[in-house]
Amino acid sequence: MDTKTSAYHLTHHHHHLHQQTKKQTSAATVIVRSRPVQFAQTLARVFRIGRKEKISKKAANKIAAAKSSSTTAFHHQSQQQIVVMPPPPTMQTATPPPPSTQTTQTSQVVQVNGGGQSLTADKIVNMMPVTKRNPRDYIFGKVIGEGSYSTVYLAKDIHTNREHAIKVCEKQQIIREKKREQVRREKDALNILSNSGSSLFVKLYCTFQDAERLYFVMSYAKNGDLLPYINKVGSFDAACTRFYSGEILRALEHLHDLNIMHRDLKPENILLDHNMHIKVADFGCSKILEQPDAVDKSILDENNPRQRSNSFVGTAQYVSPELLTEKTISPSSDLWALGCIIYQMIAGLPPFRSRSEYMLFKKILNLDYVYPDGFNADAKDLVQKLLVLDPNERLGTKDDQRYTSIRSHPFYNGLDFDTLHVTNPPPIYPYLPGNSESQELRSQYRVPDHLEPGLDDKQLTRLLGLDGQSSSTTTPAPVPRPRKRSGILHMNDEEKQHQLNQQRCNSKWHGLVEGNLIVKQGLVDKRKGLFARRRMLMLTMGPHLYYADPVSMTLKGEIPWSPQLRVEPKNFRIFFVHTPNRTYYLEDPEGFALEWCKAIEEMRVNTYGVSPTTCT
Repeated sequence: MDTKTSAYHLTHHHHHLHQQTKKQTSAATVIVRSRPVQFAQTLARVFRIGRKEKISKKAANKIAAAKSSSTTAFHHQSQQQIVVMPPPPTMQTATPPPPSTQTTQTSQVVQVNGGGQSLTADKIVNMMPVTKRNPRDYIFGKVIGEGSYSTVYLAKDIHTNREHAIKVCEKQQIIREKKREQVRREKDALNILSNSGSSLFVKLYCTFQDAERLYFVMSYAKNGDLLPYINKVGSFDAACTRFYSGEILRALEHLHDLNIMHRDLKPENILLDHNMHIKVADFGCSKILEQPDAVDKSILDENNPRQRSNSFVGTAQYVSPELLTEKTISPSSDLWALGCIIYQMIAGLPPFRSRSEYMLFKKILNLDYVYPDGFNADAKDLVQKLLVLDPNERLGTKDDQRYTSIRSHPFYNGLDFDTLHVTNPPPIYPYLPGNSESQELRSQYRVPDHLEPGLDDKQLTRLLGLDGQSSSTTTPAPVPRPRKRSGILHMNDEEKQHQLNQQRCNSKWHGLVEGNLIVKQGLVDKRKGLFARRRMLMLTMGPHLYYADPVSMTLKGEIPWSPQLRVEPKNFRIFFVHTPNRTYYLEDPEGFALEWCKAIEEMRVNTYGVSPTTCT
């Protein structure tokens, strides 16, 4: 019994030990197996959290992008490579998206640019998005200007029908002629000026490019540049010179306040808009200074540290002397150019002229120029104070407030500089000192409607003020001298051929008139502005009006004929020949201007079959 009991207990003990060992082993196994499961579960949890964060970020980005695209398409589009400053009508699409009824009825406020500006939904609908431009957005018309590496076209925007001047630059030419810096300068200067709010400069609307060309879309000045007007009338009178030089001075004040130097100021770069106000253009030679009133020691090639002694920025006739000697330029250099332009407005030609650049530069450095007879006294004093060799001594350079001393010069008495931009410009009339008394004459050429046509004795009496009425001149009438009238216009062909044979044998001028029969000839003083040259004037069949140098016996030119040609007698010595592009100012020293007018008018009527007219 005891043996069985002990055996039972022993067996039960072993079983209990086995069960206990089995439980321990099972627990250990569970513990060992639970570690990788726990690690995997933790890793999965991390992945799920990260995925949720990524999903939330993407959703937030999509929401933000949708909101920005719905509120302002302009800021989204500006990331494309396009320059717009500020967004004009030409940079907008032709038709805005049609507003929906629901949108226009509500006034939901949306924050734009991070809450800096609020726009209602109806305003957002009416906003026209900016689109990237290309050449197909414009109809290119005629060429209105050409340069060494660019061509300027008159073009029309197909979306708005607005006219623009588009400057097209050939990339290959820019690279070949090393003009990349010049193009960049012009773009930077126009960007600044277009956003400055001044109306005295051409405005840059946008730029774009294709594989071959760069395009600058700018405002169009429909009346061209200032030089043809100076050439047409010969010289400006005091009122015209005062107004336009005043606008140029205002433009220089604004330009220099922005620390920009033009460096190529001349009449060709001063454009006239539809209201005949100026717009300064062509900033390819401009320089943006980092410090106000600094001095630029660079010349044309700014990337080349080795300065070339024979290079300069600008145009030779208007280049300042400090650039020729020290190779430096400052805002005062633009004042030198202003002095040259004022001189040219009054005299008709630049102060420094020569056939070679060497002699031209020599005249500039020696201040070798003259004032012709009749030059306005106040304008002369102003020009003398601007054309000073030392750039620091020019009028206006030492002013505390920019160029107040120029504004207060006697030449500008009565001119309100602050209202010039809203003032109607004066008509462009020439300043003409007509006789030895230096009496000022203004040729206000108009074809009258209320006067009788013709140029008979009655009309000439009226024009010369001999009918008891007031006259524009007190020049006494010369003693009449009988002259034999040729009557060539009324000859038959046989008689004309006989006269031509006589001319061939006896006239030394026959070789200069291309074989045409001379109807009338005589010495006259032909003026270019205030400068006069003695010329032999010859009226021939054809018709032609030749003028030649009587000393060298060389043909100098010809006054072009057209049905629009008109003659205007001013007194017994002075008469004008008006053509569509220019007015020729002629003076007969013997006092027979009326006979010239009669002969030219008779030739015009006989040639074109038009009714005789005259002008006052």
